[in-house]
Amino acid sequence: SVHNLIFLSLYENFLFFLVGGCILDAAAAYRSRMLRPMLACCKLYVSEGRSSAVLRAVEQAARRHHPAVALVNTFADDAYNRVGYTLVSRLPHPVAPATPLRRAVFGMVEAALGAIDLGAHAGAHPRLGAVDHVCFHPLAGAALRDVAALAAAVAADIGDGLQAVPTYLYGAAHREGRTLAAIRRQLGYFRPQSNAEWHGPLPVTAEATTLPVAPDAGPDAASASKGVLVLGATAWVDNYNVPVRTADVEAVRRVARRVSERGGGLRSVQAMGLAHGDGGAEVACNLLDPGSVGAEEVQGMVERLAGEEGLAVGEGYFTDFSQEKIVELYMEKSAQAELTDQE
Repeated sequence: SVHNLIFLSLYENFLFFLVGGCILDAAAAYRSRMLRPMLACCKLYVSEGRSSAVLRAVEQAARRHHPAVALVNTFADDAYNRVGYTLVSRLPHPVAPATPLRRAVFGMVEAALGAIDLGAHAGAHPRLGAVDHVCFHPLAGAALRDVAALAAAVAADIGDGLQAVPTYLYGAAHREGRTLAAIRRQLGYFRPQSNAEWHGPLPVTAEATTLPVAPDAGPDAASASKGVLVLGATAWVDNYNVPVRTADVEAVRRVARRVSERGGGLRSVQAMGLAHGDGGAEVACNLLDPGSVGAEEVQGMVERLAGEEGLAVGEGYFTDFSQEKIVELYMEKSAQAELTDQE
């Protein structure tokens, strides 16, 4: 009938606009993703915080790739004898394996491995290698899969290219999504040698040590001078440490255990109690989901639990900027570099 024909015509037009609208929405989303900067952040931790010559060599390896790669933060901790570097760079559209950030990280690792002797290292922070930890995070318009591919490529460069250090993957870079805590636990990261000193799984007098877990890249044995490297890709993680005014590290470890999710404490929080400085200690925390559980909750719980132990607590601190601030700093450095090029 005419009514049926009219209905069918209207229905067909409705479907056309519905499907067309979905296509337009998808196209708009794609264009938006293409226009937004895709940024990758890399945090690189070396087991050296006191030798200016070593740190200068590592930083110079990063600055060779400026302005394509920006070194936006350096956090040195003398008590831990450890430095964390924060690098940011744009990812190309589409994402390609050969990027300035990949080359910069490789150069920094190569410089650090050539300059640091883990066997001569002393510090109150756990460590597994001369270059202890490298982690990639997506920023701005980037996706986790983008930085996971970059992390896997860097691991191959280091482990298979340098053939100097066994390399372990975790997070989105690992085929089964193994966590950082899991591989560290398997390698003995959380076992202290003494009340205030840590060494990880390797006897410092050994020429090479057969490892309890096969690496994802690199040699199967680790030298005592270089150790191993753990490298991964995850969503953003905040590092927040709370000072505790005591030399009783065991008491601080009890507090840290109760703060951590593993010990029945705050969800998505990992915590360790460590000696820090002369006669002091701190609860060092990884906040795996800082949007849900942040520094305020951690600070409050540490204060409450430390109070039960009769311990005084100081104000906590972050070891890096927020991801929003890091993006802002990168954009500022990029703009400054463009202005310099135009002069």
